[in-house]
Amino acid sequence: MLFIEGPLGFDVPGWIYEIKHDGYRVTAMFGDGKCRLRTRAGADCTVWFPEVARSLATIKGGPHITDGEVCVFDEQGRSSFDRLQTRARRRRWFEGAEPVGYAVFDLLVDNGVDITRQPLGARKVLLADLFRVVPEGIVLVGHLVTGASRLYSEAVLGLGLEGLVAKGIDSIYRPGVRSREWVKIKRPGAVTGER
Repeated sequence: MLFIEGPLGFDVPGWIYEIKHDGYRVTAMFGDGKCRLRTRAGADCTVWFPEVARSLATIKGGPHITDGEVCVFDEQGRSSFDRLQTRARRRRWFEGAEPVGYAVFDLLVDNGVDITRQPLGARKVLLADLFRVVPEGIVLVGHLVTGASRLYSEAVLGLGLEGLVAKGIDSIYRPGVRSREWVKIKRPGAVTGER
């Protein structure tokens, strides 16, 4: 599911707000000790980011499918697209490669059950339950219902992050659809994801 860019007020009833990480959009299918990673265009990127695949393979049950961003994080926890591109350019892990993390923000399949038609709020509860114990290299993306204005001014503007994504709490997941139910609130001057 894809977002639109545009203005949206903060603390709008029925919406949640997340930090927009600057990385490669990746879905992960994992369970039974295995994991497969795919880019937004459908390329298998498992060997590009083997540390993410190893961490997700430790999650019990399955199959599960999640949506998120593979990122290189700096010392302050900010994602760096330039550092990620340098790492990903070789399409494999290599000696001296920057470590990556997976910022997971949605659950699409839970123990083999497609939950994309469930509202986002319900999927978020199931995602948190799945990641009660968060493996190394995995970042469970949190969200706010209120306080988004402060998050924007202190984190996005203060730390120079890419922006926020506002999502309708009742939105269903529509694969490949650019939806008005997900809105990117970009920091002025931030480089767009399309680059």
